[in-house]
Formats: sequence, structure tokens, C-alpha cells
Amino acid sequence: MLPNYPLSIAPMMDRTDRHYRYFMRQITRHTLLYTEMVTSQAIKHGDLDRLLGFSELEKPIVLQVGGDEPVDLAHCAKLAEDFGYDEINLNVGCPSSRVQSGNFGACLMFDPDRVADCINAMKNATQIPVSVKHRIGVDDQDAYEDLTKFVSTVAAAGCDRFNVHARKAWLQGLSPKENREVPPLRYEDVYQLKQDFPTLFIEINGGFLTLEQSLKQLDRVNAVMIGRAAYDDPYLFSEADRLFYGDNSPVKSRHEVVEAMFEYADRHAANGNKLHSITRHMHQLFKGQQNNRSWKRVLSEKGSVIGTGSEVLQEAMDTVSRIAYPTYIEA
Repeated sequence: MLPNYPLSIAPMMDRTDRHYRYFMRQITRHTLLYTEMVTSQAIKHGDLDRLLGFSELEKPIVLQVGGDEPVDLAHCAKLAEDFGYDEINLNVGCPSSRVQSGNFGACLMFDPDRVADCINAMKNATQIPVSVKHRIGVDDQDAYEDLTKFVSTVAAAGCDRFNVHARKAWLQGLSPKENREVPPLRYEDVYQLKQDFPTLFIEINGGFLTLEQSLKQLDRVNAVMIGRAAYDDPYLFSEADRLFYGDNSPVKSRHEVVEAMFEYADRHAANGNKLHSITRHMHQLFKGQQNNRSWKRVLSEKGSVIGTGSEVLQEAMDTVSRIAYPTYIEA
């Protein structure tokens, strides 16, 4: 069983890549991080270093995979262990049409036996924990009894951890974005799930915007997963280590977070990469602060120029500093 990580940042497509995770590690050292979902077919045929590589600084880290073939997913689990991931997670929650066409994601909730076969194959291939991220239901199969059937079937196959998005998914008629917002949150279903399966590790996901709100959930479940709020306001996590992990180490200021990214940015630029790959994740670091707009403008305008590095971060940070902390000169 993975150690008790009571707080995690959800896997998000086009969001939780290695640059975002490295950036977030400057803000929180202990929060459990996830990769974007990587399909089993991509792992089978793609560039493994590009798809699976990560820095040791990013740990603890979970690889999330998508697929429905036990043999392929077992291969993914073995690779996850070889690469040093702390856990592997199967996506049974994504409702996008592209994912459905591959017969994985949320549509797999219709077939808990298939999910159990996948989990069993993954468990037999690795020593690291295997978990599932899923919805409380899908389409009209959203009664609490459907949820408990799914969980009990998958748990019997050896699943270590259930990340439960407390909304159902509609496979037709709603976009992935709408599926994160339109179906009502049903936290009580997740709370009841923990009561009915007290030995399982149940993590709740969906709609949490503050650490204080999230902390209260630990009275009812084992852990909380925060998604879009972690991307839209990354400095929200500056108090996460203290509140959730009892680590009272000094918290880095926003400016110290930026300075901690200098070397990483320069290494990235030295390899001929655009800084934008990193800075796009940093746009909201100064959210709610004076001159946040100027910070984002500098990053946007200069981050796409090949060869630029930490000097862009410095310039953007200086713009914030000049406005937020003006220097007055006596006449």
C-alpha cells in the first residue's frame, strides 16, 4: 500500500507534465503528484524517455495510464516500477470521445470485470501500488449500488486505492469540460463508500478550491485530490505541507519559487527548447497579486523565443516587484 498521502494534485491532460510537476515541487514537497494520462498504446510504441521520464525531485509521483488490455497494462506497470514511479493509476474516469473510441476511460465503468482483469494483471507485474481513478457513475448507470458493485469487484482484484470523482460522467452530450462542471457533486456517495468499505483507501475528488475546505474532508475519507484549482492558483499549495503533512519548514515566497526555477529554465533553454513549455504553467503564480497581468505578459511575449532562459523569469519577476513594492525617490 502506498504511504498515506492525504493530499494530491489530479492528473490533468495538457497540464500535469514534467515541467508543471517540477514547478509545483518548488511550492510543495509532499503533495502526491500525477502524470498526465498516457495510453498503454503510446507506451507500447512510443519514446519511453519522453513519455515516462521524470526528475527525482518530482517524487512522490504516480503514473496514470489509460487502456483496457490486461497484457498491455501489465507491461505499463512493470515499466512504471522500472522508471521509479511510486504508484500506477488506471484511468476509468475520462469521458472524452477520443478515449471512448479506445474503449477506456469512463466507459470502462460499464464493465467492472474487465477493470478487475486489468488490475489483476498490473498487480501481478509489479510491486508498486496499483490504483484506479473513476467516477461515481456513468450515464444512467449511476445508482449507489452500481458504484459499490464496481468498487467491490475491482477491490477483489487487489486495487490499493480508489480516487473517486464525485460526479457522474455523461458519455454523450457533454464535453470533458462540461463533465467536470455540469453533473452535480455527490460527496455523500463517496462518504458512504468509505463507511461501507472501511479497509479501502478512498480519496475524494471534485470541486475543491481551498486547502481548508479540503482538510475538512479527512474526517470522512482518507485523502483529497484537487484538480483545476491546483493549476489555476498554484500558490494555493504553499501551506499544503504544513496543513496536511505536519512539515513546518519555511514556506517559499512567490519570488523564491521563481528563483528556484532559474537553473531548470536555463538547462531547458540550453537544449534548444522554448521556455514557454515551462512558463505556461507559471502564469498564475502571482494570481491575486498586484501586476499579475504584467507578469503574464512578459512570460507570454518572451517565453516563446528560442534561447531565452532565466532572464525572462527575472524580468517578469522584476516587473511584479517594481509595482508591488515601489521605490520612492525624494525630490
